[in-house]
Amino acid sequence: MTEALTMSVEERLKRAIRDVKDFPKPGILFKDITPILLDHSLCLEVTDALFQKFIERPVEAVVGVESRGFLFGMMLAQKFEVPFIPVRKQGRLPYETVSHSYDLEYGSATIEMHKDAVKAGQNILIHDDLLATGGTAGATAELIKKQGGLVTGFSFLIELEFLKGRHQLKKYSDQIIALIKYS
Repeated sequence: MTEALTMSVEERLKRAIRDVKDFPKPGILFKDITPILLDHSLCLEVTDALFQKFIERPVEAVVGVESRGFLFGMMLAQKFEVPFIPVRKQGRLPYETVSHSYDLEYGSATIEMHKDAVKAGQNILIHDDLLATGGTAGATAELIKKQGGLVTGFSFLIELEFLKGRHQLKKYSDQIIALIKYS
């Protein structure tokens, strides 16, 4: 049996994620998930691990947050056999949108989704690659609420626990899953 088959998906993820110092600015240690994409079997395992965490929850669509949230968000939507809804930075979607502005550690941002993407009462799983402060995921939850949707949960590959983003998201759902955590 190969070493990759005996390791858990969490162990394989930790080995695959690359730390990049001082990106995108000095003092930041960036968790680069692109090496994961070079391993098709790990990608499938990640998708299946996230799917299994939500199999008992109602998931009627998956929202992926620009841009790295698109990678596994789309795969999760395919696994659940539900629509995929992209959330993008302001001005990047071609049709009429609903938007939400929020504060970041270093400024503010606005995200958008198409105004016809979420149906009233629809159960939505929000996916992004990383949970840090929870600002972007929380803003995404607000977009879903504006359209009458329900947040069934949040899924992440990585959680930076020391930034306490999970606490901000608990008001939307008690189902907050990260495959690996850094404290």
